Amino acid sequence: MGKIMSNIARDGAGSTASQVSGSHASRQRYLMLGLMLVATTINYIDRVNLSVVAPFVSKDLHLDKVDLGYIFAAFSWAYAICLMPGGALTDRLGSRAIYTLSLLVWSAATVMQGFARGTMGLLTARLVIGGAETPAFPAATRSVAMWFPDRERGTAVSVFVMGQYIGSALFAGALVWMASEFGWQMVFFVTGAIGIVFAFIWARIYRDPAQSKANAAELAYIESGGGLNKAKEKAPFEWSAFWQIVRTRQIIALCCGKFFNNVSMSFFLTWFPTYLVDQRHMTIMKMGIFQAMPFIGATVGILMAGAFADWMIRTGYAVSVARKVPLVVGCGLGMTIVVANWAASDVVVIAALTGAFFAQGIASQSWAALSECAPEGNIALSASITSFAANLSPVVAPVIIGYIVQSTGSFEWAIYFVGFMALCGTLSYSLGLGKLTRIVLAPKQATVLAPG
Repeated sequence: MGKIMSNIARDGAGSTASQVSGSHASRQRYLMLGLMLVATTINYIDRVNLSVVAPFVSKDLHLDKVDLGYIFAAFSWAYAICLMPGGALTDRLGSRAIYTLSLLVWSAATVMQGFARGTMGLLTARLVIGGAETPAFPAATRSVAMWFPDRERGTAVSVFVMGQYIGSALFAGALVWMASEFGWQMVFFVTGAIGIVFAFIWARIYRDPAQSKANAAELAYIESGGGLNKAKEKAPFEWSAFWQIVRTRQIIALCCGKFFNNVSMSFFLTWFPTYLVDQRHMTIMKMGIFQAMPFIGATVGILMAGAFADWMIRTGYAVSVARKVPLVVGCGLGMTIVVANWAASDVVVIAALTGAFFAQGIASQSWAALSECAPEGNIALSASITSFAANLSPVVAPVIIGYIVQSTGSFEWAIYFVGFMALCGTLSYSLGLGKLTRIVLAPKQATVLAPG
């Protein structure tokens, strides 16, 4: 992590800012990025804790595969429905206020899962968590666009997005151990309590650039590099802006690509532990160890993609090219997940799945692509629109996979389904996205589409 942060800084927070303002630049943006990483990690721990302990929960509460599929999907139903209102609220209230409220509500609902005694109790809690988590990624995307210049933005996005992977990779084994030793209910009590504590830390420390302790040199550096540190802190929602955004080629292509790429994420966040236990016949503790490997691969993928894209920009490649390459390459490599169906060895299977999720991490640079084209003042709303599309896949994919497994008695065709979705994502980004440029909204009812 220290090396990553130094790479971000290497291009000259000090040099460029000093030229602009004549004084040494502060480093407040790295503190804010660290907060975003921790918040995203907690966010994903609370998303995946149920799937990690699903073998314990299903046995104790007598849930079948279809029951689990609906419970897994409940989070995404609420998440998808609430995403655009959540993004509009983020633009209206600002990242600090909305993320504090979001953390408190979803963490309290996480605790309540520990008291569930059946399908309805878990469904209700997952619906609340899904709705409450909707402002998280729009708020983080908005913050990165405000705090980081173009040449640092890819790596900054990688740092906070990798929280979705390390939230599972680093803690899956600990959650399995906790469930084994103290019962699955304790997993929800502990993870929920951590989120509640961090909500107060976020509220105490996080600020947008104009309200932060960043000095004039850092603010000048951010602005000179294309950061939106002078963007309006709070922007009202307007339907005219919404309709203009959803009609642009860039947003449509990002919506499609994120939807297809997210099918892989849905599989790993929900069915993967069950796949290892039922299909590969692993013990619970062995599952806890192997379950972490693909998430580590995805973490490496997102970091490498962000660093490579920023390097391309620094060496003279167009921003549009640098942001699109990881999307096409990542989705293309994601098709290799089907190799898992042809391998007999557990080691080979885990290697294949790790490689496929490594590729999914590369393609998660779509958040950086969005930060380059989202209209100023409506970054969170744009993030919510594309995230809505992305999270339609976990609405339907867990249920589809559940029916496939229930009807065939195997995960083989489910794996083929995930690989086919990666192919569709490759086509969306390579043929549909066009040139990435900042979308400029026309006032009120007139419509101006970004070129592409």
